[in-house]
Amino acid sequence: MVRNIFSKLVAMFVLMVMVCPLRAAEAETDKSVFKVVNPDYKLSPKTGMTRQHWMDAARYLLGGAFTYINNLDDPMRFPKQPGKSYPRDGKFNKTENLEGLCRTMFIAIPLLKDNPDLELNGIKVGDYYRQQLRNMSDKTKDGYIPHQSPNGGPSQTLVEFGALALSLTAMPEIIWDPLTQKEKDDLAALMLSYGNGKTIGSNWRFFNIFIMSFFKDHGYEVKKGYMEELLDNCLDMYRGYGWYNDSPAYDYYSMWAFQMYGMIWSHYYGDKFDEVSSQRFVRNFRDLVHTYPYMFSRDGQMNMYGRSIPYRFAAVVPFPLMGWLEDPTINYGWMRRIASASILQFLQNPDLLEDRIPTLGYYGAFEPAVQIYSCRGSVFWMGKAFLGLLVPEDNPFWTAKENDGAWETEFKKDNVYNLFMEGSNTMFTNYPNIGASEVRAWCHEKVATDWQKFRSSENYNKLSYSTAFPWMADSPDGKVSMNYAVQNGKNEWEVLRLYTFKGFRNGIYYRDAVLETDANVKFKLADIPLADGILRVDKISVPKNTNVRFGTYSLPEINGAITSEEKTLKDGRKVLVADNGEYQIALVDLSGWDKMEYVETEGLHPVADKCGVINTASEFRAGETLIVTLQLWKKSGKNFTKKELSPVKRIEQQGSSVLVYMNDGTVKTVTL
Repeated sequence: MVRNIFSKLVAMFVLMVMVCPLRAAEAETDKSVFKVVNPDYKLSPKTGMTRQHWMDAARYLLGGAFTYINNLDDPMRFPKQPGKSYPRDGKFNKTENLEGLCRTMFIAIPLLKDNPDLELNGIKVGDYYRQQLRNMSDKTKDGYIPHQSPNGGPSQTLVEFGALALSLTAMPEIIWDPLTQKEKDDLAALMLSYGNGKTIGSNWRFFNIFIMSFFKDHGYEVKKGYMEELLDNCLDMYRGYGWYNDSPAYDYYSMWAFQMYGMIWSHYYGDKFDEVSSQRFVRNFRDLVHTYPYMFSRDGQMNMYGRSIPYRFAAVVPFPLMGWLEDPTINYGWMRRIASASILQFLQNPDLLEDRIPTLGYYGAFEPAVQIYSCRGSVFWMGKAFLGLLVPEDNPFWTAKENDGAWETEFKKDNVYNLFMEGSNTMFTNYPNIGASEVRAWCHEKVATDWQKFRSSENYNKLSYSTAFPWMADSPDGKVSMNYAVQNGKNEWEVLRLYTFKGFRNGIYYRDAVLETDANVKFKLADIPLADGILRVDKISVPKNTNVRFGTYSLPEINGAITSEEKTLKDGRKVLVADNGEYQIALVDLSGWDKMEYVETEGLHPVADKCGVINTASEFRAGETLIVTLQLWKKSGKNFTKKELSPVKRIEQQGSSVLVYMNDGTVKTVTL
């Protein structure tokens, strides 16, 4: 009998051993997504999302992170994603732990303020974060962090301590007040060794500012005059229309860093420490109301643009913080519609999570969008969006009825709308016919000097970026999307990346560009957004016969194979059309190209493994050549008509000017 019982127990144990790995495998491949339970389509007819659903989304993300925590001393460490993210040696890294800890805290803030006794995976969340703060000063613990040496340079630890100081600011009653005086003093000494120290001349200055502000507010001595200096430095980076220069680029760091930090600092510390700086931060933040919403599509989708894109919907945090302005002229329903939709854009994508935590990528893992400074915990920077929950529930941001804003009230069908922002020289273009938004910018960063390899990459080198067409990475074999590729002296295909903004006049966005490896290869670029596409009037100058390619936006393979078709218009012009079942792209060669072709690539697109793009190609002779191309798009379903493919009547060159006569009677005058 005993033997039978023992045999049964062994059998049960074996079964459990066999099942557990299976369950783990199931968890790893789980494609479940965040679900909006009991959506409120009366208040939020576009998304169904309310403030409570934002709380649910926060718990959904944080719950995944806490599956890796089994006791209060466990580090917040996640499985490494293969590729260039750190730690590249696969060994435990204290900075990696600190990123996971401090960044998940952004998500925890509203949840703990709502429920200080919150438990996840059997762990009291507040107890966990408090213990981790204690461990930072305990050499026997994995979470121990050494003090910054007096002459030490800025490090990633400063970044994470800045984030921690923001969390301490927002919920001191939960993670600061319960500490003993010694624990507080130890933490203050540790964090101030970084906060009073050196920084980098970018948004990093805010990390020092928040560390110093919190501890100064709690009676600790900080470096005299340093905080005021850094506040002035940050404000000096403002260029108007909501944009801060982040040495040297313009991207989402203006929004999820400068603008967010400036507004939160002003809210908590402005009246205490520097009322003048606070007023300036708020004034700069207010500029976003009339610009930033136009960077998003009609359905609230954000644009894949700039570095650190794996932070994803961190980009929406300015919208709820607009609630602190309490300005009745602000369309808060539109702001929340964008913010909620962007959150769902990612949380409802089945590729977002792997191992219960977000991947490094855009939708799923996507190596071309990853920077070497990122680890798996870095992605929880997206938790910044949930700092919007600091805005009280009776605020108009939460109570206003969702709407489509300018897409309903300003934009008209068959028109195009450009918003040029002087200072940053950035431009948003809105296309009502497909509900898409586009970004045009410039960057001038060489691969040779870009040691982190992100400002010289696809993050910034595209001619434009569209919410409808996330960017395809550059292919070494010359297949290119939304850029020119030149066969250089090393017989390699080299894309343009060294842009110089030249002006915006009469609806035309001008840039010059040179090839990094040969400054004698020069481009004069003119973008003319149309209602259903982009007319390009460009001039290329080469010192010798040179092979050049150009590509349209790319289409991911999502509904079976992408189809392509060549057409000939009445005037003999060649047209190539590609259709992926969602969008159609057409390219019309108006002048300058020898051939057009539809090409496919693999592993270069964030939406699907396979994608297609239309490319033109020519071997240009030494000297100058005028290149005129027309890229068009529309939703799939009805084919392009001959009229839609023929908006251009004729082209004339008059000295340095090119006159493009449109079939609607207008004339585009391009000066190159």
